[in-house]
Formats: sequence, structure tokens, C-alpha cells
Amino acid sequence: MEQSAQSRLALLFEQWSGEKIISITQLPPSGSYRYYYRIVSDTKKVLGAINQDIKENKAFLEFSRFFLENKLPVPEIFAVAPELDCYLLQDLGDTTLFDWLTNSRTDEVLPMAVIEFYKKSLERLIDFQLIGRGLDYSFCYPRASFDKQSMMWDLHYFKYYFLKLAQIPFDEQLLEDDFNRFADFLLQADSDFFLFRDFQSRNIMVCNGEPAFIDYQGGRKGALQYDLASLLFDAKANLPNYVREDLLNHYIAALTEKITVDSDNFKSYYYGYVLVRIMQAMGAYGFRGFYEKKEHFLKSIPFALQNLRFILENYQPPIKLASLTDALWKVVTSEKLLKISSEPRLIVTITSFSYKRGIPLDYSGHGGGFVFDCRAMHNPGKYDEYKTKTGRDPEVITFFEKDEEIQEFLSNIFSLADQSVTKYLKRNFKHLMISFGCTGGQHRSVYCAEKLAAYIRAKYPVQIKLSHIEREMADFMAKA
Repeated sequence: MEQSAQSRLALLFEQWSGEKIISITQLPPSGSYRYYYRIVSDTKKVLGAINQDIKENKAFLEFSRFFLENKLPVPEIFAVAPELDCYLLQDLGDTTLFDWLTNSRTDEVLPMAVIEFYKKSLERLIDFQLIGRGLDYSFCYPRASFDKQSMMWDLHYFKYYFLKLAQIPFDEQLLEDDFNRFADFLLQADSDFFLFRDFQSRNIMVCNGEPAFIDYQGGRKGALQYDLASLLFDAKANLPNYVREDLLNHYIAALTEKITVDSDNFKSYYYGYVLVRIMQAMGAYGFRGFYEKKEHFLKSIPFALQNLRFILENYQPPIKLASLTDALWKVVTSEKLLKISSEPRLIVTITSFSYKRGIPLDYSGHGGGFVFDCRAMHNPGKYDEYKTKTGRDPEVITFFEKDEEIQEFLSNIFSLADQSVTKYLKRNFKHLMISFGCTGGQHRSVYCAEKLAAYIRAKYPVQIKLSHIEREMADFMAKA
């Protein structure tokens, strides 16, 4: 069935573009059962999607049409197969807000540019939430609103796939009573807005310095607070609490410019939605990690426990939820869960360097792994507008994303990395080093190192140590 869909996806592209395919590369899998491919011809580059869930596809296609008509930043849809199980859409690149955040943060310190991008994303979220009230909600799947049924599904997801699989004891009837009380309380918030459902940093693309949005096919009517909670308490993004508070206040201020908002009332429901979103996410980690044995989903549990403890210590709902509160405290103090470390057993050191300084040494004592020479690739450093930039800047990223040669180069490297990382994990090896060199160590090598780091980080339970030697040397000299 999958091969048939792939063949029809290729045919759909050739019929739409009028050109032969030069390359078709599957993108790294995510938490869904959809498959994405980057398809390239002489003059076209798009993404192809395959999804056997036809109702979900109909929702995504209708929502995309509506958002594009209202000039909201989502991918354009180019062609859809008659069977509705595959379609072509605009390629927004590979850089998500999560990638940018992860690669640029230093412990608790976030670059101001990233925080400002979060604020832009929240301002656009408000546009979606308000303009989205005009959607045809009959296309929503599986439900047209985040109603009590939807909320109870999420709470039961948490109960059966996290509490039970993590062996957390609870009284079934008392917990069910609390679930009902909690859902009834949350549903008192105004719910006449568009709700993305999965509004998190991996679903926000960085496109020419502006946010664009993907994966809204689960959208429905709901409360404003849910998507805000999803983004600010996105587990692996692990935003510092002072940043969360700043972003919360920025959102409320921006929202107040468009509709009347009672800030205290908004926040009372907001923290309740934070709690229900954390539980929903933990249910997903339990299902994918404990049940399906996909280890990299377990890496999010330590961050979720940290978020859950913060809420328990700082939020007191205006209703009694004794059994639920007791179960949640057992979660955050569970010895079994606390033993799950966010630090994986394999360290992959990825380095960019300049050949003028020589190939980096491997100080792990295991020998040097891979060294890739990027000097055959097109060099943006030859152009004045890029000379002061690096491979981490959006302008340079856009330059490379249009370059088929470097994308093919990286595709081959991803295959080699897959082979080694898979084997290293099976054999319990502790370290792998991969280095990228170019003439100046600023553009090509930096871009390739960033892309490989994001690829491995998304796919494997490993620790990434990313180092850009030329940049670090420049920073050191500036402080000297």
C-alpha cells in the first residue's frame, strides 16, 4: 500500500510540474503516521505527503485553503491525488523554532532574537485564533470542538498510558470524579476560537526570519489558553520560567488590543489548561515510549516532570481535586520515573572547522569518526551580503535550502550517520565524532553541522555536543 502511494505521489508531482523527478528523499519521521518526502526537479522543489487517514487529510486541506485565503502563513497546497491519500505542498525548509532554540541557547539563557521570534509567533497565533472562527468546522477531525468528550479522552490517555504503565497507584473512581470536575471547570472558559491542538515549537517554521505554521490538521474550536499553554510548556523546549511569564504577559497584551480580556480570569483558566496539556503530552510519551518502546519519547519525561512539579507548586485550582493532585504528586516523586534521565548514553560530537586550522582532535580517546569536506559545495561567503553571516543565519539557511547539491550531500551523510548511530546504540558505545570542514569554517561547514545535529537529535536518544570552532575562536578573541 505504501509503495503504491509513493508511486502515485511521484506521478502527481510529474503531472503537476511537467518535469521529471531528480531526487526524492524521505524526511525524518515524527510522532505521527504521516510520511513526508522532499521532491526536486529541474526548477521545482516541494514536499510530498502520504497519509492513509483521509478524514485528517480533508481537514488539513480545507484548513490550509481557508488560512491561505486569509493571508495567514501556512504552506501552499499545489496538488492533491484523487484518492486524497497524498498531496504536494510548499517546502518551508527544515528549520523549526525548536531547532533554532536548541542550537542557540546556553543553559537558561536564550538569545533575544529567539524570544522576539516567540513573541511574533504568539501574535500570529492570535490571528489564527480570531480569524479561524470563520472556518467550516464540519471538516474538523475527530471532533469539531475541544469539548468535554475531547478533554476526557486526553485525561484517560494520561491515565491508561502514563499512570498505569508507570505503575502509579490511584483510586479509579475518585480520579474519574476529579477528571469530570476538572473538565467542567475548564469548559467555563470562552471556547469560541480556533484551536491548533498541537501548537508547539516543532510546528513553527523559521522562514526568512518570519514564523510559518504546520500540522494544524487536528484543529477545532476551543479556548485561547490551550494553544498558549502548549507552546510555553512544550516539554523539550524547556523554556525558563521567567521567559514563560514574559511571553504570557506579551500574549495577553497583544490579545487585549483586539478583544476585551480580563487578565486575572484568563490566567486562572490558563494554568488549568497548562495542566491538562502536560497530562496529554505525558500520555503520548507513555504510549510512544513505554508501550511502543520508542526510546527517544522517554527523553521528554524528565522535562515534563519538571513542568508538572512547577504547576503543582504554583497553581491551586479553584475546585477540589484531591485524588488527581495526589496522583500527580506520586508521578513527580516516583523513583522509577526519576531514574529516566534526559541524558542519553551515547554522545555525538558534531564540529564545524576551517581547514586553515586543521582537522579537530578527538579528545574522547575513541578515535576520530567521520570528517566531511564541504569545500566542493557552493560557497555563499563569496557574496558580499553573506560575508558577515554564518551557516546559522536565516539568510544563509535560505541560500543553502535552494541548493540541490548540498541537500544531496547531506542526504548521503544522514544515511552514514544512521548506520553508525544505530550500531553504536546497539553496542552501547559512548562516543561518536563527526566533523565538517570548509575554507573559512563559517558557512558550509556550520550549516551542515547544524543540519546533522538537528537530524540526529530528532531521531535518536543521544546527547549532541555541537561546536563551531571558528565562531568560538572569534568569541574568545573578542573577550580577550
